[in-house]
Amino acid sequence: MTTFDDRENAFENKFAHDSELQFRAEARRNKLLGLWAAGLMGLSEEAALDYAKEVVKADFEEAGDEDVYRKVAGDLGTKADEATIRAKMAELMAVAKEQIMTES
Repeated sequence: MTTFDDRENAFENKFAHDSELQFRAEARRNKLLGLWAAGLMGLSEEAALDYAKEVVKADFEEAGDEDVYRKVAGDLGTKADEATIRAKMAELMAVAKEQIMTES
């Protein structure tokens, strides 16, 4: 192999690795967000875990975070405003990334 081929493979491997980490971080963030929202809604522990799974599944509706935001905002109603939900999403993304990095 040439140096160019080696570099190309390295970049492709890094891209695949970074994409997998981002996917895992988003899924973890969504689960944490679901658990947070479930707490605001007063759900039991079992119901909270089920709700968190629903939030994770909601992320597969479309690209980006808007599907997750709509799910949580719709379910919370007046319990949290848009700024609060979006701030919590950003906060929990950082938490999720740190958790994943410490697991690796």
